[in-house]
Amino acid sequence: GGGGGGGGARAADKGSGAKPKGGKKGPVRVMILMSDTGGGHRASAEALKGGFEALYGKKGYEVSVVDLWMNHTPWPYNQLPKSYSFLVKNGWMWASLYKSTSNMGTPQMLKAIGTQVARRVHAAFEEYRPDVVVSVHPLMQHVPLRVMHLKGLEGKIPFATVVTDYATAHPTWFHKRANFCCVPTDTVAAEGRQAGLRADQIRQYGLPIRVAFADARKLNKRALRARLGMDARLPAVIIVGGGEGMGPLTQTVEALEALIGRSGGRAPLGQVVVICGRNRRLVDDLSSREWRMPVHAQGFVSNMVEWMCACDCIVTKAGPGTIAESLICGLPLILNNYIPGQEFDNIAQVTDNKVGIFETDPPKIAAKVAHWFGPGKAEREDISKRARELGKPHATFDIVRDLAALEAKAVPAWS
Repeated sequence: GGGGGGGGARAADKGSGAKPKGGKKGPVRVMILMSDTGGGHRASAEALKGGFEALYGKKGYEVSVVDLWMNHTPWPYNQLPKSYSFLVKNGWMWASLYKSTSNMGTPQMLKAIGTQVARRVHAAFEEYRPDVVVSVHPLMQHVPLRVMHLKGLEGKIPFATVVTDYATAHPTWFHKRANFCCVPTDTVAAEGRQAGLRADQIRQYGLPIRVAFADARKLNKRALRARLGMDARLPAVIIVGGGEGMGPLTQTVEALEALIGRSGGRAPLGQVVVICGRNRRLVDDLSSREWRMPVHAQGFVSNMVEWMCACDCIVTKAGPGTIAESLICGLPLILNNYIPGQEFDNIAQVTDNKVGIFETDPPKIAAKVAHWFGPGKAEREDISKRARELGKPHATFDIVRDLAALEAKAVPAWS
C-alpha cells in the first residue's frame, strides 16, 4: 500500500556488525539486481538498501538498485516487466506460464539468454563496478552468473540471492554458484536443498522488509491513534489495496458498515483504515461519503508501519511483504486475493500456522472482522500472539550483515 517511513536505525545500532575493510579506497559498491515485475522485488531491494544505510551509514556502502531486464538487455528481453503486468491481469495466463517454467529446462534457457545478452549486461557491470552482487529476482541468477562466467568476473565478485517469495519459490531462484541464498521459510529452504544448494549456502532469516518495521513493537498504539486522527478506543481493521488500489475495497467497507456501523442507539463497534495506494479517485470517494463508523481513507502512505501498528487486524492480498509485516505487527490476517503462481501457497502458510484466513466475499470478510471485534476478541488476541511469534522484525539487518561480510571474499575486478 505504501512505503515504510523512517525509523529502524535504532534497532540496528546494537551489534551492527563489522564496518567495511579499511584497505579499500572509497565505499564498497553493492549492486542489487531486480526487475519491476510487481512491486515486491523493488520493495525488497529498497529494504536492503535501507538496511545498509541504517547499519553502516551512507559512506560505508554505495548501494545501487538496478533493473537489469528493463535497462540493460536488448529487445525483446527488455519488455519483460510490461509483459508481466499484462499476464498478471489475466491470471490464468500467468499461472500457466509459472507452472510451465518450473522445470529443469528453464535454467538452460536462461543460460542461453545470458550468452545472447552478455555484452549489454557486462556493460552494466562496468558502469556500476560492483564489489558485491545481490539478486532479489527469480530471473536474476542464471543470466548474470552466466555473464560473469563469460567475462572472467566469476570468483572475483561475490554473488548472493535473497529470495523474496514467501511460502514457495520458483526453481530459477536457486543457483549452485551463488555464494549463498537467503530464504524466508522452512519450505523455501527445503526447495533450495532439493535444487542442489549445500546446507552452508542457505541462510534462513525471514523476508527483507522495510527497516521501519524493526522498531514496530516499540510503538504505542494509543499514541499512534492520536497522531493519526483515529478513535482511541474502537478496535480497527486496516484494508490494504496494493500500490494501485486494486480489489473490491468499497464493497468491503460497505459490508463492514452493515455489521459494525452505528445502528439505532448502538455506537459503532469498530473503525476502518483503507490504504488505497495510487487510486486517488477511491480515496476521494470513500472520504466524501457519510459512514456510520470512522473511516480513514489514505492514498500512498510513507508511514505504513504506524497505520498497521495502530490497527487490530488486516485485510490484504497474499503478497509476501505485507504478510511478513503483518506478522511483525501481530495483525490477524484476512487474505482476500492472490497472484496465481507464486502467491497461492502463501495462503496455506497463513492458514496452516493459524494466523489468519482466506476469504474473498466482502460480507463474509466483514462477518469475521465483526466477530473479532465482539465475541471473538479472545480468538483475535490468540491469533495476534501467534503472529508475533512468527514475525521476524530484524530479518533485513540479519541479511544485510551477511551481504556486507561478502566483501571480504571479493577480489579486485576493476582497475
